[in-house]
Amino acid sequence: MRLLKQLVPVAVVAFAGGAIVGAVKESPLLTLLLGVATAVLAVLVYARVVRWSERRAPAEVAARGAARAIARGALIGVALFAAVIVNIALVGGYRIDGPGSPAGAVGLLGFMAAAAVTEELLFRGILFRIVEERTGTWPALVLTGLLFGLSHLLNPHADLWGAIAVAVEAGGMLAAAYAATRTLWVPIGVHFGWNFAAAGIFGTEVSGNGATQGLLHGVTSGPALLTGGEFGPEASPYAVVFGLLLTVVFMWLARRRGNVVPLRRSATATLAQ
Repeated sequence: MRLLKQLVPVAVVAFAGGAIVGAVKESPLLTLLLGVATAVLAVLVYARVVRWSERRAPAEVAARGAARAIARGALIGVALFAAVIVNIALVGGYRIDGPGSPAGAVGLLGFMAAAAVTEELLFRGILFRIVEERTGTWPALVLTGLLFGLSHLLNPHADLWGAIAVAVEAGGMLAAAYAATRTLWVPIGVHFGWNFAAAGIFGTEVSGNGATQGLLHGVTSGPALLTGGEFGPEASPYAVVFGLLLTVVFMWLARRRGNVVPLRRSATATLAQ
Protein backbone atom coordinates (compact mmCIF):
# COMPACT_ATOMS: atom_id res chain seq x y z
CA MET A 1 0.00 0.00 0.00
CA ARG A 2 2.88 2.36 0.72
CA LEU A 3 4.09 1.86 -2.84
CA LEU A 4 0.70 2.79 -4.28
CA LYS A 5 0.24 5.73 -1.91
CA GLN A 6 3.42 7.26 -3.27
CA LEU A 7 3.36 6.04 -6.86
CA VAL A 8 -0.14 7.15 -7.82
CA PRO A 9 0.06 10.86 -6.82
CA VAL A 10 3.48 11.35 -8.40
CA ALA A 11 2.42 9.47 -11.55
CA VAL A 12 -0.65 11.72 -11.88
CA VAL A 13 1.58 14.81 -11.76
CA ALA A 14 3.99 13.22 -14.24
CA PHE A 15 1.36 12.28 -16.81
CA ALA A 16 -0.71 15.45 -16.44
CA GLY A 17 2.37 17.65 -16.56
CA GLY A 18 3.75 15.75 -19.52
CA ALA A 19 0.49 16.16 -21.43
CA ILE A 20 0.38 19.91 -20.73
CA VAL A 21 4.02 20.41 -21.69
CA GLY A 22 3.46 18.42 -24.87
CA ALA A 23 0.44 20.56 -25.75
CA VAL A 24 2.50 23.77 -25.71
CA LYS A 25 5.66 22.39 -27.35
CA GLU A 26 5.39 24.94 -30.16
CA SER A 27 6.10 27.69 -27.63
CA PRO A 28 9.63 27.34 -26.18
CA LEU A 29 8.98 29.79 -23.34
CA LEU A 30 5.77 28.07 -22.23
CA THR A 31 7.45 24.68 -22.52
CA LEU A 32 10.29 25.89 -20.30
CA LEU A 33 7.99 27.42 -17.68
CA LEU A 34 5.50 24.56 -17.55
CA GLY A 35 8.24 21.95 -17.62
CA VAL A 36 9.99 23.50 -14.63
CA ALA A 37 6.63 23.91 -12.87
CA THR A 38 5.89 20.21 -13.41
CA ALA A 39 9.28 19.26 -11.99
CA VAL A 40 8.83 21.44 -8.89
CA LEU A 41 5.27 20.24 -8.28
CA ALA A 42 6.35 16.60 -8.63
CA VAL A 43 9.05 17.04 -5.96
CA LEU A 44 6.60 18.76 -3.60
CA VAL A 45 4.02 16.00 -4.07
CA TYR A 46 6.67 13.32 -3.57
CA ALA A 47 7.89 14.96 -0.36
CA ARG A 48 4.32 15.26 0.92
CA VAL A 49 3.33 11.65 0.26
CA VAL A 50 6.57 10.33 1.79
CA ARG A 51 5.93 12.34 4.96
CA TRP A 52 2.35 11.08 5.04
CA SER A 53 3.00 7.39 4.31
CA GLU A 54 6.35 6.89 6.05
CA ARG A 55 6.21 9.47 8.86
CA ARG A 56 9.68 10.81 8.07
CA ALA A 57 11.36 13.78 6.45
CA PRO A 58 12.28 12.93 2.82
CA ALA A 59 16.04 13.47 3.12
CA GLU A 60 16.55 12.22 -0.45
CA VAL A 61 14.98 15.45 -1.76
CA ALA A 62 16.22 17.81 0.97
CA ALA A 63 16.66 21.37 -0.26
CA ARG A 64 20.09 21.80 1.32
CA GLY A 65 22.79 21.04 -1.22
CA ALA A 66 20.26 20.34 -3.98
CA ALA A 67 21.58 22.85 -6.51
CA ARG A 68 25.16 21.64 -6.15
CA ALA A 69 24.17 17.97 -6.43
CA ILE A 70 22.03 18.61 -9.52
CA ALA A 71 24.85 20.58 -11.17
CA ARG A 72 27.35 17.83 -10.40
CA GLY A 73 25.03 15.20 -11.81
CA ALA A 74 24.26 17.29 -14.91
CA LEU A 75 27.97 17.69 -15.67
CA ILE A 76 28.39 13.91 -15.43
CA GLY A 77 25.40 13.36 -17.73
CA VAL A 78 26.63 15.84 -20.36
CA ALA A 79 30.16 14.42 -20.26
CA LEU A 80 28.82 10.87 -20.55
CA PHE A 81 26.74 11.65 -23.63
CA ALA A 82 29.55 13.71 -25.16
CA ALA A 83 31.85 10.69 -24.85
CA VAL A 84 29.25 8.55 -26.63
CA ILE A 85 28.66 11.02 -29.48
CA VAL A 86 32.41 11.61 -29.99
CA ASN A 87 32.96 7.87 -30.40
CA ILE A 88 30.06 7.61 -32.85
CA ALA A 89 31.48 10.57 -34.79
CA LEU A 90 34.93 8.93 -34.97
CA VAL A 91 33.43 6.03 -36.96
CA GLY A 92 31.51 8.41 -39.23
CA GLY A 93 28.11 7.99 -37.62
CA TYR A 94 27.53 11.61 -36.55
CA ARG A 95 28.26 15.01 -38.06
CA ILE A 96 27.29 18.61 -37.41
CA ASP A 97 25.57 20.36 -40.32
CA GLY A 98 25.64 23.84 -38.79
CA PRO A 99 23.83 25.65 -35.99
CA GLY A 100 20.48 24.48 -34.73
CA SER A 101 17.70 26.29 -32.91
CA PRO A 102 18.48 28.18 -29.67
CA ALA A 103 14.73 28.63 -29.11
CA GLY A 104 14.23 24.90 -29.48
CA ALA A 105 16.99 24.29 -26.94
CA VAL A 106 15.24 26.61 -24.46
CA GLY A 107 12.03 24.60 -24.76
CA LEU A 108 13.98 21.36 -24.31
CA LEU A 109 15.34 22.65 -20.99
CA GLY A 110 11.80 22.60 -19.59
CA PHE A 111 10.77 19.38 -21.29
CA MET A 112 13.84 17.49 -20.10
CA ALA A 113 13.60 18.93 -16.59
CA ALA A 114 10.06 17.59 -16.24
CA ALA A 115 11.01 14.21 -17.70
CA ALA A 116 14.16 13.76 -15.60
CA VAL A 117 12.55 14.77 -12.30
CA THR A 118 9.32 12.80 -12.66
CA GLU A 119 11.05 9.65 -13.93
CA GLU A 120 13.64 9.71 -11.16
CA LEU A 121 11.00 10.23 -8.49
CA LEU A 122 8.97 7.30 -9.84
CA PHE A 123 11.72 4.81 -10.66
CA ARG A 124 14.47 5.62 -8.15
CA GLY A 125 12.68 7.57 -5.42
CA ILE A 126 9.73 5.19 -5.10
CA LEU A 127 10.25 1.87 -6.93
CA PHE A 128 13.96 1.35 -6.34
CA ARG A 129 13.98 2.64 -2.78
CA ILE A 130 11.03 0.54 -1.61
CA VAL A 131 12.08 -2.61 -3.50
CA GLU A 132 15.61 -2.21 -2.12
CA GLU A 133 14.24 -2.21 1.44
CA ARG A 134 12.57 -5.57 0.79
CA THR A 135 15.16 -7.33 -1.38
CA GLY A 136 18.51 -5.55 -1.21
CA THR A 137 20.38 -3.18 -3.52
CA TRP A 138 21.36 -5.54 -6.34
CA PRO A 139 17.95 -7.18 -6.92
CA ALA A 140 16.30 -3.75 -6.80
CA LEU A 141 18.83 -2.36 -9.28
CA VAL A 142 18.18 -5.19 -11.75
CA LEU A 143 14.39 -5.20 -11.39
CA THR A 144 13.81 -1.45 -11.58
CA GLY A 145 16.39 -1.13 -14.36
CA LEU A 146 14.42 -3.63 -16.45
CA LEU A 147 11.16 -1.83 -15.72
CA PHE A 148 12.74 1.48 -16.71
CA GLY A 149 13.93 0.02 -19.98
CA LEU A 150 10.59 -1.63 -20.77
CA SER A 151 8.77 1.65 -20.15
CA HIS A 152 10.63 3.10 -23.13
CA LEU A 153 8.95 0.60 -25.44
CA LEU A 154 5.99 3.00 -25.45
CA ASN A 155 8.02 5.60 -27.38
CA PRO A 156 7.28 6.07 -31.12
CA HIS A 157 10.47 4.57 -32.62
CA ALA A 158 11.25 2.18 -29.78
CA ASP A 159 12.38 -1.40 -30.24
CA LEU A 160 13.40 -4.22 -27.91
CA TRP A 161 17.15 -3.60 -28.25
CA GLY A 162 16.68 0.08 -27.44
CA ALA A 163 14.71 -0.82 -24.31
CA ILE A 164 17.38 -3.31 -23.23
CA ALA A 165 20.10 -0.72 -23.83
CA VAL A 166 18.27 1.87 -21.71
CA ALA A 167 17.72 -0.71 -18.97
CA VAL A 168 21.45 -1.46 -18.82
CA GLU A 169 23.04 1.94 -19.41
CA ALA A 170 20.48 4.17 -17.65
CA GLY A 171 18.19 2.11 -15.43
CA GLY A 172 21.06 0.45 -13.61
CA MET A 173 23.38 3.44 -13.70
CA LEU A 174 20.85 5.90 -12.26
CA ALA A 175 19.88 3.46 -9.50
CA ALA A 176 23.59 3.07 -8.72
CA ALA A 177 23.93 6.87 -8.59
CA TYR A 178 21.18 6.98 -5.97
CA ALA A 179 22.73 4.09 -4.02
CA ALA A 180 26.10 5.87 -3.98
CA THR A 181 24.78 9.26 -2.87
CA ARG A 182 21.44 8.49 -1.15
CA THR A 183 20.04 11.64 -2.72
CA LEU A 184 17.78 11.88 -5.76
CA TRP A 185 19.39 15.12 -6.89
CA VAL A 186 22.45 13.46 -8.40
CA PRO A 187 20.52 10.93 -10.56
CA ILE A 188 18.11 13.72 -11.53
CA GLY A 189 21.09 15.81 -12.63
CA VAL A 190 22.69 12.93 -14.55
CA HIS A 191 19.38 12.09 -16.24
CA PHE A 192 18.76 15.71 -17.19
CA GLY A 193 22.34 16.29 -18.38
CA TRP A 194 22.28 13.18 -20.57
CA ASN A 195 18.89 13.97 -22.13
CA PHE A 196 19.62 17.66 -22.68
CA ALA A 197 23.02 16.93 -24.19
CA ALA A 198 21.42 14.43 -26.58
CA ALA A 199 18.58 16.67 -27.73
CA GLY A 200 19.36 20.21 -26.65
CA ILE A 201 23.03 20.32 -27.56
CA PHE A 202 23.84 17.67 -30.17
CA GLY A 203 20.39 17.54 -31.77
CA THR A 204 19.92 13.75 -31.73
CA GLU A 205 16.91 11.59 -30.96
CA VAL A 206 16.25 10.61 -27.36
CA SER A 207 14.82 7.14 -26.67
CA GLY A 208 13.03 6.93 -30.02
CA ASN A 209 11.01 10.10 -29.48
CA GLY A 210 11.87 11.59 -32.88
CA ALA A 211 14.22 14.28 -34.14
CA THR A 212 14.78 17.37 -31.99
CA GLN A 213 16.00 20.92 -32.54
CA GLY A 214 18.94 21.69 -30.28
CA LEU A 215 21.84 24.12 -30.38
CA LEU A 216 23.49 22.06 -33.13
CA HIS A 217 22.00 20.56 -36.27
CA GLY A 218 23.26 17.04 -35.78
CA VAL A 219 22.92 14.27 -38.37
CA THR A 220 23.40 10.57 -37.66
CA SER A 221 24.08 8.10 -40.43
CA GLY A 222 25.61 4.72 -40.99
CA PRO A 223 24.91 1.30 -39.43
CA ALA A 224 22.17 1.39 -36.80
CA LEU A 225 24.26 -1.08 -34.82
CA LEU A 226 26.74 1.71 -34.12
CA THR A 227 24.56 4.84 -34.14
CA GLY A 228 21.41 3.48 -32.50
CA GLY A 229 19.31 4.08 -35.60
CA GLU A 230 15.85 5.60 -35.15
CA PHE A 231 16.01 5.05 -31.40
CA GLY A 232 18.97 7.40 -31.13
CA PRO A 233 22.49 7.10 -29.64
CA GLU A 234 21.09 5.53 -26.47
CA ALA A 235 20.81 2.29 -28.48
CA SER A 236 24.48 2.51 -29.48
CA PRO A 237 26.88 -0.02 -27.94
CA TYR A 238 29.04 2.95 -26.93
CA ALA A 239 26.24 4.18 -24.67
CA VAL A 240 25.86 0.73 -23.12
CA VAL A 241 29.60 0.43 -22.44
CA PHE A 242 29.98 3.92 -20.95
CA GLY A 243 26.78 3.49 -18.91
CA LEU A 244 28.06 0.19 -17.52
CA LEU A 245 31.41 1.74 -16.62
CA LEU A 246 29.69 4.53 -14.70
CA THR A 247 27.45 1.97 -12.98
CA VAL A 248 30.57 0.18 -11.76
CA VAL A 249 32.02 3.46 -10.44
CA PHE A 250 28.81 4.38 -8.61
CA MET A 251 28.43 0.90 -7.09
CA TRP A 252 32.06 0.98 -5.99
CA LEU A 253 31.32 4.27 -4.23
CA ALA A 254 28.14 2.83 -2.73
CA ARG A 255 30.03 -0.15 -1.35
CA ARG A 256 32.87 2.02 -0.04
CA ARG A 257 30.38 4.28 1.74
CA GLY A 258 28.46 1.35 3.23
CA ASN A 259 25.33 2.14 1.22
CA VAL A 260 24.79 -1.29 -0.33
CA VAL A 261 21.82 -3.06 1.28
CA PRO A 262 22.58 -6.82 1.49
CA LEU A 263 20.33 -9.40 -0.11
CA ARG A 264 17.36 -10.03 2.17
CA ARG A 265 16.51 -13.56 3.35
CA SER A 266 13.04 -13.35 1.82
CA ALA A 267 14.59 -12.37 -1.52
CA THR A 268 17.12 -15.21 -1.25
CA ALA A 269 14.32 -17.71 -0.65
CA THR A 270 12.35 -16.37 -3.59
CA LEU A 271 15.37 -16.60 -5.92
CA ALA A 272 16.06 -20.16 -4.77
CA GLN A 273 12.56 -21.39 -5.62
